[in-house]
Amino acid sequence: MGGGWGCPHEVNDTCSRVNDLPCDPGMKGCVLAGRYVFFDDDKNKRLREKQARADEAPEDND
Repeated sequence: MGGGWGCPHEVNDTCSRVNDLPCDPGMKGCVLAGRYVFFDDDKNKRLREKQARADEAPEDND
């Protein structure tokens, strides 16, 4: 049996966090955007930007 996940911001298939737009996990403004990898690569833009900034940050190895 598979597990399920429910977003606390999803109410009646709309996102109460993002102007009551239809819920689309990973959309701009979604709490999941930039935190998880999605199958739809268009939704991974924020994650790639976050990783690029981390790669560019100077390392402090004192």
